[in-house]
Amino acid sequence: MLVANFPQMNFTQMHERLRLELLRRIQRGTLSVSLLARQTGFGQPHLSNFLHSRRQLSLEALDRILTVQHLSVNDLLPATYKREALPADEEGGSVPVVSHAAALFEPFIRPTAVQSMLYLPTGLLQSIRARVSNPRRAWQRFVAVRVPGSDAMAMEPLVLPEAIVLIDRHYNSLIPYRPNRPNLYAVRHGAHLTLRYVDFVSNRLVLRPHNIAFPVDLVEIDPGEPPSELIAGRVALILNEP
Repeated sequence: MLVANFPQMNFTQMHERLRLELLRRIQRGTLSVSLLARQTGFGQPHLSNFLHSRRQLSLEALDRILTVQHLSVNDLLPATYKREALPADEEGGSVPVVSHAAALFEPFIRPTAVQSMLYLPTGLLQSIRARVSNPRRAWQRFVAVRVPGSDAMAMEPLVLPEAIVLIDRHYNSLIPYRPNRPNLYAVRHGAHLTLRYVDFVSNRLVLRPHNIAFPVDLVEIDPGEPPSELIAGRVALILNEP
């Protein structure tokens, strides 16, 4: 039904969009061919042939991959359609709470990726200033994530276990939001999201914790890659549960 309603995506294009989405997940470290083989029961050579465009999947195989990867056909639609269905209402102050991987890697938050909604006072989001690099301007701006205890420890007592933080993905500049006060960022460290104060020194991102008992981390920047590419966004609000 969805394919019939959107003639821009036929069966062959659906295969290609699924293939590219799986390759993106493999590239960012959240999936591997061996893991997908275990999830689906298909052999690794069979899946590898699909990922390298050497064969297509059967309808049964397509359905199984969509199921184990928690995808729907709607998730494979072109971005213009997904944008119309965004589960966010920035004017009214509602923001999707999503996984760390979605906050880092998904320009448009799929309805199926929303874990819950964060409701904020009307006008709050409009009052937040942006400072964004050009490639990020097209991304859905605000997302929220929950911070598990293991990730919160380095930022205690500023961020407590199970806090929800609001991330402004249209602020990936290292310029302070307020003079003489460091920005707190959500940063991509490997394939993981981490909360840290950030400096840029000698082609490295310097990730500083709030809790001095934890070490400072250095992240090498690939040649030609701006540091803003590793910054998911500025933490605009921290909601620590009582």
